[in-house]
Amino acid sequence: MYDTIKLEKGLYSITGKNFTQALEALDPDSNYKGTELEGLDAFERQLKRFDIKIAGKNSDKVEKFFLSTESAVLFPEYIRRTIKQGMDDISILNHISASVYYTHDTDFKGITMGKNTNASASYQLGELPFHNVKLNAVPSSIQKFGRGLKFSYESICKQRIDTLGVILRRLGTQISKEINIYAINIVTSGLTPAEIEGTQITYNELAAFFSSMSECNMTSLICSPAVLAKIVSMEEMKNSQYDYMSSGVVKTPFGIDLIKCTGLSDDIAVGIDKSCAIETAFGSDVIVDYDKLISNQCTEIFASVSIGFSKLIDGSILTTKITDK
Repeated sequence: MYDTIKLEKGLYSITGKNFTQALEALDPDSNYKGTELEGLDAFERQLKRFDIKIAGKNSDKVEKFFLSTESAVLFPEYIRRTIKQGMDDISILNHISASVYYTHDTDFKGITMGKNTNASASYQLGELPFHNVKLNAVPSSIQKFGRGLKFSYESICKQRIDTLGVILRRLGTQISKEINIYAINIVTSGLTPAEIEGTQITYNELAAFFSSMSECNMTSLICSPAVLAKIVSMEEMKNSQYDYMSSGVVKTPFGIDLIKCTGLSDDIAVGIDKSCAIETAFGSDVIVDYDKLISNQCTEIFASVSIGFSKLIDGSILTTKITDK
């Protein structure tokens, strides 16, 4: 049972598993089906065990983690999960990644499938058209992104856990912003944008850009907050039917998800077919220095993640540029 597991920092160093996954191996979720603990994961059951409330009006103070040597082991995982939550809140990766995997390498060689516009129909004994699949000549690097917080222990230990959570999620959003821009820069490298004259983008131009992806199906349009605002304010968009409140995503009348990417240039928009455009390789999950964080005199928090990107299918990524002529 969850309340008899011995918590120790060695759970953070099991190869291929984060702390929660290591706990889950010792305390499977399946053991709690039909009980009041169903729906909690292994980490959340440990919070319950030590009566640590991390949110709500009754949120405990940070010092609650350090009432015992075992409960202190939970603190780094709380930090990691909360930073990751902040990263996920603004990440565009779910809207652009066709393939996601983890690797221990520092770089990887992706593959790309080229175009072939010949007809697939063939007379008997005729030669069928084929697509060339090639290994990329230049490896895609796994880039490390990270940020940290420095503080005095006294300034943190008496704070409510949910207040610290606000700071940690903000740290995560800062990391994710940099990853978003890096991903877009990598996958649009070498592409020639279609130009739209003027300072505005019209609905007809937006529809033409969507239809210009002839061999793939544009699913996402990545744009800056300013460009997103221009599109959303179009009269045609006002009459569009989409349920933003349930999905958190604005859709055009022809079904493209409009994805805000803070830091992207205001004159560029990127159309992507999520089903086949980009390979995303994680060199690591979100990592924190668990050794320092288990000490109740910790004075800094650092988090990092390693990630790389590679284009997969020619024609699955298009860019457009608004030119003030």
